[in-house]
Amino acid sequence: MPTEPENAPPSENVRPSDPPAGSAAGPLASAPGRRRALLTAGAVLAAGLGAAVGELAHGGSLFGGSTGSGRTPGAAPPAEAAIPFHGARQSGLTGPQLPSTRLLAFDLPTNSPAAERASLRTLLADWTGLLSATAAGTPPDPRLRGDDGPPRTASLVGLGPALAARLALAVPGGLAELPAFPGDRLDPARGGGDLLLQLSAADPWTLAVLTELADAAARSAGAVPRWSQSGFLPPTRPGATPRNLFGFKDGTANPDEDAARQWVWGPPGPHENATVLVYRRIRMDTAAFAALPAERQEAAMGRRAADGAPLTGTAEHDEPDLYAKHPDGAYVIPATAHVRLTGPRLDGGARMLRRGYGYDDAPDDRGLLFAAFVRDTAQFTRVQSRLAERDALNPFLTHTASAVAYVLPGAPPGTVLGAQLLG
Repeated sequence: MPTEPENAPPSENVRPSDPPAGSAAGPLASAPGRRRALLTAGAVLAAGLGAAVGELAHGGSLFGGSTGSGRTPGAAPPAEAAIPFHGARQSGLTGPQLPSTRLLAFDLPTNSPAAERASLRTLLADWTGLLSATAAGTPPDPRLRGDDGPPRTASLVGLGPALAARLALAVPGGLAELPAFPGDRLDPARGGGDLLLQLSAADPWTLAVLTELADAAARSAGAVPRWSQSGFLPPTRPGATPRNLFGFKDGTANPDEDAARQWVWGPPGPHENATVLVYRRIRMDTAAFAALPAERQEAAMGRRAADGAPLTGTAEHDEPDLYAKHPDGAYVIPATAHVRLTGPRLDGGARMLRRGYGYDDAPDDRGLLFAAFVRDTAQFTRVQSRLAERDALNPFLTHTASAVAYVLPGAPPGTVLGAQLLG
């Protein structure tokens, strides 16, 4: 669950004062009984509600809008602008994260390369037509014609490594399936795929209809459904970092545009507006984590729950001081803290763009849909290898599915997705 890359100190090398790779501040205490877990979870929920109320009091909205002071009490909030489909990059990465999402994976039946290319070209053209028309307010289905203008939607389309190899597509060399990591419990039926489509919307209704239409287009082009997964974001005011189901902010240190050009987007040329998606479905033992004392939770994460600030700082976006120590010589941010292990200091400054979602499929199956965007899958592999070895969160996390996809560049007006790749 590499969710917290941080700004690197001046040197990318580990200082002599760093703790040994396998050291720790001490094992986490075993989870107490169910009664304490429920009490602690209730306290976390109360704190979350208090934070939400505070955000509303400072102008936030539980529905993602802004409570402008000039609005008439009781009046409906103004409709938010639609997110354009056409552009140099796909809308699922250029716009804000929308609160409802669904990921769908499909396989193309193995056929002659020419037949597979034809099926892929047809499907990408059909998806382009559906998604662009919906974003423009002229959807093919009347259920998507809202009363307040075009529905607020966004999308991403990616191609899996196996399909790219079969069709000899000119994708970046860094596109590859991930290796196995210690502790993985991957279900092949929930991961992989020749094509990956992520649909996001401002509301579940729009998402359900759009998913139905996109799935029908895929089947019509000969694609076979492989898996699907729905996800959500918590109520979050605009510009704020959403929280995961452990109650911590998730995605604080995403790169700015300059850093993203180096580490997320492809190099200048045909791939400069493309990227690689690494997807991991991570089950979270929320009850066991909630049962830990708050200080043990924060030590495992390396951040404070209330405001997302690093343990060495006072505000969410403060740079963590990985070398700060207590008077007894122990590191303020422990050796096994998630923040420390995911920091770019260990990777020459390499960073990921993270746009994860929560999921809740059953009382004992809820967690994080981790979606990271990188130039090269090796960036993720290095981080996840460290986490699998010694992350303090490991007792509460199980990776159950995985996928990799080359996220196509966007489609400028008058073009379709994949035109640069398929000709």
